[in-house]
Amino acid sequence: MEEQHYIRPTWDQYFMEIANTVATRATCDRGRSGCVIARDKQILVTGYVGSPRGLKHCDEIGHLMKKVHHDDGRITQHCMRTVHAEQNAICQAARLGISLQGASIYCRMTPCRTCAMLIINCGIERVVCERKYHDSLESEEMFRQSGVILDYVYNEVQEYTNQQG
Repeated sequence: MEEQHYIRPTWDQYFMEIANTVATRATCDRGRSGCVIARDKQILVTGYVGSPRGLKHCDEIGHLMKKVHHDDGRITQHCMRTVHAEQNAICQAARLGISLQGASIYCRMTPCRTCAMLIINCGIERVVCERKYHDSLESEEMFRQSGVILDYVYNEVQEYTNQQG
């Protein structure tokens, strides 16, 4: 019988797997998302999708849906009750006094425009996404212009539960 050889995960695989575990704490079923921010092979902070501290979560009282009108004429629905995983991780670093300069962030899908701006401004140098967000072109362009490295594990669009935009 042939012996199975254990293959140790790369650092990217390791941090992405942890980000997916962090996502299990998310409190909005539209896109249970989590992230890990690491530097020098060490986790600095994690974050997941959830309502601001002290406020009710989607899982408790439902979504707070708003229509978003896009320049191309599309109208999509988004849940506005939650703070994104990337935003929560950056806030956690600020609360703890942890610099994110030179770090990498591992997340389920391409960060939104607002998260991309925060990532750029706090000095994160690399973004690793499991998949693309269906509306990621603006964030991708901002990362390109600012010199932030953007890598995808899978070059496909993330499908997520109850997707309406």
